[in-house]
Amino acid sequence: MGGAGTRTGGAAVVVAVAGPLLLLLLAWPPPAASGDTRKSDIRLVSEQFSQSPQKLSFYSWYGSARLFHFRVPPDTVLLRWLLQVSQSGGPTCANVEITVYFRYGAPPVINPLGTSFPANTSVQPSFFVKMFQSNTSINVSHPAPGDWFVAAHLPPSSQKIEVKGFVPTCAYIFQPDMLVMRAVEVSILEPDIPFPQTLLSHPSYLKIFVPEYTQELRLELQGCASNGSLGCPVRLTVGSATLPSNFQKVLTCTGPTQACHLLLPSPPWDRWLQVTAKSLAGPHVSVAFSAVAALTACRPWIVNFQHLLQSSPNQSCNTSTGLLSPSPGYQDLGRNSSVGGGPFCLMNYQVMREDTDVVSVHFRPLDRVSVLVQSDMPSVMRLQLNTAMDSGGSLTISLWANKSMISNNTLVMVCVNAASPFLSFNTSLNCTTAFFQGYPLFLSTLSRKANLIIPYPETDYWYLSLQLVCPQSPEECEKASVLVETTLYLVPCLNDCGPYGQCLLLRRHGYLYAGCSCKAAPSALLWPTGWRGWSCTDNSTAQTIAQQRTAALLLTLSNLMFLAPITLSVYRCLLVEASVYAYTMFFSTFYHACDQPGDAVLCILNYDTLQYCDFLGSGVSIWVTILCMARLKASLKYVLLLLGTLVFAMSLQLDRRGAWNMMGPCLFAFVVMVTMWVYRCGHRRHCYPTSWQRWVFYLLPGISMAAVAIAIYTSMMTNDNYYYTHSIWHMLLAGSTAFLLPPRDKHAEPWACSQKLTCHYQICKNHREELYTVT
Repeated sequence: MGGAGTRTGGAAVVVAVAGPLLLLLLAWPPPAASGDTRKSDIRLVSEQFSQSPQKLSFYSWYGSARLFHFRVPPDTVLLRWLLQVSQSGGPTCANVEITVYFRYGAPPVINPLGTSFPANTSVQPSFFVKMFQSNTSINVSHPAPGDWFVAAHLPPSSQKIEVKGFVPTCAYIFQPDMLVMRAVEVSILEPDIPFPQTLLSHPSYLKIFVPEYTQELRLELQGCASNGSLGCPVRLTVGSATLPSNFQKVLTCTGPTQACHLLLPSPPWDRWLQVTAKSLAGPHVSVAFSAVAALTACRPWIVNFQHLLQSSPNQSCNTSTGLLSPSPGYQDLGRNSSVGGGPFCLMNYQVMREDTDVVSVHFRPLDRVSVLVQSDMPSVMRLQLNTAMDSGGSLTISLWANKSMISNNTLVMVCVNAASPFLSFNTSLNCTTAFFQGYPLFLSTLSRKANLIIPYPETDYWYLSLQLVCPQSPEECEKASVLVETTLYLVPCLNDCGPYGQCLLLRRHGYLYAGCSCKAAPSALLWPTGWRGWSCTDNSTAQTIAQQRTAALLLTLSNLMFLAPITLSVYRCLLVEASVYAYTMFFSTFYHACDQPGDAVLCILNYDTLQYCDFLGSGVSIWVTILCMARLKASLKYVLLLLGTLVFAMSLQLDRRGAWNMMGPCLFAFVVMVTMWVYRCGHRRHCYPTSWQRWVFYLLPGISMAAVAIAIYTSMMTNDNYYYTHSIWHMLLAGSTAFLLPPRDKHAEPWACSQKLTCHYQICKNHREELYTVT
């Protein structure tokens, strides 16, 4: 258990590649050349499946990966993935590395960021390959039929915050195609009936049906001979290949004996099992043998509600816990009862599946009783996770043992397996069936509770096997029994991703799956919380409460710098400009108070509304400042102010984060200002503004502050330094506005506008006649 599984993904590739049946980067079998005496195998047909391409994204959470869902038909002997990548965006786009994951039965569980998983989570290493902008092929021999998933993504996203419009837009398109070679002539191997075979150049394809409650499968080769001589150069491959783990069994009979066998405990129930026989002799050497399959049946004791009602009229009911107390006869069924001459090998508890929502299922026993665990045979519960829509969530298993019923020397062993239950507790405790490595759990006096989380469980029937074992004194287990309470759920996200994440339902065509987006703040681009991981439980980079409050104070209080241009605007009778700056200061303050991670959050309005108003105020503030510097006539100035505000409102609605949507109107205003300044220079035959003090003490500092602010905003912001670089942006923007505002009119008195607002009469001055009239 634990979350370190995916951190060794590279090692998983090495192990998988080293397997005998997984061949990477091999060419598709070519047709026979002209003049070749070997004929192609007419028992095989090829099929091709494809899906629409998808644009890849840089990885930040599971939703960044692009998922593809394929279905491999039965009797497939060879599967080939064709991976194609194309790039658009011009020569400035880099040649990036693309990671492609493969998994059978469920979406791959990946961890490119190396974060930790929640406690009690069991994760298998992911099988993946890395590729660049080139086509790649991957072959898998004898793949398992059913659902296969492919996921691809670009490298983890950069911490740098890039402004849209200042970086090249590069698109990487990924498309996988699936080619299969399927056998159309497959011989059926019936139990206990020898099946004669003769191998020459082509392999022989067989299959045997494994019914439910099969305890053991034995495959044996009898009477094997090569061209009449002793020896058996035959390789028998049993089972199908799956990724990331491959549990195919290979039986090689090369010795002088005429019979060899393979024993498979707990083979997959209620399905066909593929068997491939291939000759290891030369191309013109025939090998004859007989294949025999023997099945050992397992007789279950099925525990259901009607049996419990009819088993004993004196059976008691514990009303405090809602559990039925087992009777003595009920406990001894495995020891003394038999049907058809054989003892019972397992106690089967019927489980009801209750669908509560999308990718949400509750499993519970039909009669709502605890599972009775004994030492003579395992108690088995079957979970139906085979609807092809259950693999997109997380299977959570919680077990609790009654303290009064478990002793110091007893141990409840639990195995969680797919396809078939683990039944060999008396010989092994590794939870390994024929083709699946199960998940072990233990209950004892030291640990009466056990939990297991399986993200994205494979589409199949899952089994819980429980049995009482006594490693030190087996005699103590003969008459002992333990009641174990179970809590079994399939949930989209564990604990709804906690307080620092959001559970999102993702869709690929008709397939639904869930993932956690670790962003407590509503912002989808800026300002991550620092909480990471599969369920947003990794706090290795999370901010402390003090850091969150410091960031909130910096981002909000830095907007108080706008008090300087507001005061100067009122002082110089620029009331429209002062109103715009006040609007910007107000909404920028409360937008950043709402756009905070963790606990330091204050939202007075809807987040989207606050963000829109903040962006609108910032753009209009720059617009009115430049137009004010142009010194236009009042009528023209206010017309341009109104039209510019309307253009900003429209462009921000189209694309709120497009840089040119804000820079376009500002550049137009800058052209208007430069045109007016050049006109005045030509008309007056003197540089405008005329005062060198205006240039040195106001314009140059203001322009320098604006240039530094733009440089910080476009190239220096990252997720780590965002809270103080963006605060500096606020202060530089407000400071440059205060320096760039034009001086008041020579004939206007300071605070003249405030005097007009506070007095009940107005003094009008005629500059030509120097006459004053009181109105």
